[in-house]
Amino acid sequence: MASMAPLRQFSACLRCVRQPATGAFAANGTTIRLLSTTPAVREELQTEKGTSTPPPPPPTPASAQGESRDIPEYMKKWGRLDPNRVEDKRAERRLIRRDGVLPIGSRRRRAAIRRSAMRKTDEIPFEQLPYQCFQEARKILLEDRQEKLKQIETQKLRLKNLMAQDPAVSGGERAKEARIKSMKEHLNELIILADINDPIVKKKFEDGQGDMNKPIYRYLADRKWRQYKRPLLEQRLTQMNIVPDFLPALDTVVDIELAFGRKVIQPGDFVDSSVSEKMPRLRVQSFEQGEKLVSVVVVDGDVPVPEKDGFTYRCHFIASNIPISPTQTSIPFTMIGHRDSKATTPAEKQIALPWLPPWAHKGAPYHRLAVFVLEQKDGHKLDVTEIMNTKRDGFRLRSFIDKQQLKPLGATLFRTQWDDSMAEVMRRAGFGDQVDVEFKHKRVEPLPYKRRTERMR
Repeated sequence: MASMAPLRQFSACLRCVRQPATGAFAANGTTIRLLSTTPAVREELQTEKGTSTPPPPPPTPASAQGESRDIPEYMKKWGRLDPNRVEDKRAERRLIRRDGVLPIGSRRRRAAIRRSAMRKTDEIPFEQLPYQCFQEARKILLEDRQEKLKQIETQKLRLKNLMAQDPAVSGGERAKEARIKSMKEHLNELIILADINDPIVKKKFEDGQGDMNKPIYRYLADRKWRQYKRPLLEQRLTQMNIVPDFLPALDTVVDIELAFGRKVIQPGDFVDSSVSEKMPRLRVQSFEQGEKLVSVVVVDGDVPVPEKDGFTYRCHFIASNIPISPTQTSIPFTMIGHRDSKATTPAEKQIALPWLPPWAHKGAPYHRLAVFVLEQKDGHKLDVTEIMNTKRDGFRLRSFIDKQQLKPLGATLFRTQWDDSMAEVMRRAGFGDQVDVEFKHKRVEPLPYKRRTERMR
């Protein structure tokens, strides 16, 4: 029998809770872990559509799975593991290892469900959990929320009066706009502070049920992204010299996920030429309210120029007038390409330059392909027919941004190099004459005093 993790942070609260008749204590006499503030193993924010996906059905017991695959004898002794009720780390690891199923929701939720099942009672709502300290803390948080709501109403009234005020009284039109902007920022801050301490909000966010239309969930998602994923992305962009080789500076404010098919590409990963031959798909998570129109540009910054003994740029893809929002995150270029093929006029298309498969010569260094998401000014649509005349070779991203008045929101990258399938990819892309070109290291002649003569041999 697996030993249960001891209860630590809620040991004082358990004195106020009636213990069940059986199953309340582990074999060693310690109390079981009823709640945990540690995130679940499968915690990944699912905010693409603002709602969580339905939980998968319970896994098949180990005895029934024995027909499809062999299970070691020691794994069968673990018994049936319910993904809705496992609450300690050992049971979670066993569930993932043997059944290949991830636990559902947070440990807090699974612990409450398991305790209700042990007592054979109806499941207790999260906000009514019978822990005295928990309920007393909720009273304090509720009083703080009521105070914040009053401040929100006061701030809204002040903002309304300011907007109706004559600019001459406010010190001019520019001063009035600055005050309005400042008051709106303070109002948004109060709205977040009113909900940030609500345990129900925290539970929904951890369970992936947050509505990205609400400011509190956008704030929590943005904070979680900035804690790990954004520093990692900026590290890769700096190490690979995306900044300043492509752009002089870049402030990443959106979460970009690049994938080819079902394979998600981490920033800076090498991608096989047979995989990158087809168009990728992007997931762009915005944390600001409202819809935006963006353009996506893919640039290769390591195209060799043997005549000049240097490198230049090549544009592999441009798509414009693509809407994104906190709840609309997916950018499927394949579907966009199908819609463009049915368009009657070029102005109705969104893809200005079709996808050009990344390719590299044999013996040449790896190529960095940067994917940029650029916001279109004031949500205005770009003229796709004009962008179609853009030359791929010698493409300058800085000039393109200045000409189209775009604002960089974020970027990611992947790398490509010569591999076994590169020759066929180059032939299918129309670069068959470049297949036999091979780059070799230039021999460096030694200095005269280092040369060996016949007498020295």
